[in-house]
Amino acid sequence: MAVIFLLFLLVSSVTACDRCVHQSKVAYFSSASALQSGACGYGNLAIGFNGRRLAAAVPSLYKDGAGCGACYQMRCKDPKICSKEGTTVIVTDLNTNNQTDFVISSRAFTAMANPGKAKDVLKLGIADVEYKRVPCDYKGKNLAIRVEESSQKPNYLAISFLYQGGQTEIVGVDVAQVGSSSWNFMIRNHGAIWDTSRVPSGALQFRFVVTAGYDGKWNWAKSVLPADWKNGVIYDTGLQITDIAQEGCSPCDDGNWKLH
Repeated sequence: MAVIFLLFLLVSSVTACDRCVHQSKVAYFSSASALQSGACGYGNLAIGFNGRRLAAAVPSLYKDGAGCGACYQMRCKDPKICSKEGTTVIVTDLNTNNQTDFVISSRAFTAMANPGKAKDVLKLGIADVEYKRVPCDYKGKNLAIRVEESSQKPNYLAISFLYQGGQTEIVGVDVAQVGSSSWNFMIRNHGAIWDTSRVPSGALQFRFVVTAGYDGKWNWAKSVLPADWKNGVIYDTGLQITDIAQEGCSPCDDGNWKLH
């Protein structure tokens, strides 16, 4: 909780708002496969995310994996070829190139174009953009948990979270047998993957902390994995995450982006 308190202090020291507008440059991958098998650990499931409008984010946005699954709206700054609305991308990978905040899929890159201008946008190679964090919308899908293939029942459990709505990050995860109050904490292995070698027996429940407002918020999924849970299977938590985490920045987005 000390980290969350520190976050509160940092946000309090500047203007707090839902959408901070950032200026940067964005490049693209000619093949989306590099993003589908990215550092977040989503694997081939990423193909079905957000119409393949995927992104690799710099470490400050990747946040050691906490930023996996975050959604950003971005648009390039040339109004002759780029639309006012831009496009929305979802983070599935880590960008280690410090020349751009994001490297995005070519599909996302051309989605920023005005009608008939996709080739002109591609010719830019690297585009000047502005972007902001926005809530992820999975059209009513509940948060889900996938049991990773690396799990080895009964001694090791690795999971990832899918369809995390809102504008949040999962920063802590506990697991317990259904009906028990004896919780074991899980550790972020990498990206969106959490694991533990202290696996409770029987059906499993989870509780986790997501960033919300200026602080963290506990969510409790009371019955998720059956006693006979299987590797590679996706299980519904029955929860929908809609919280919005505040950011500290100046200026805030006023709802009308101004192209420069």
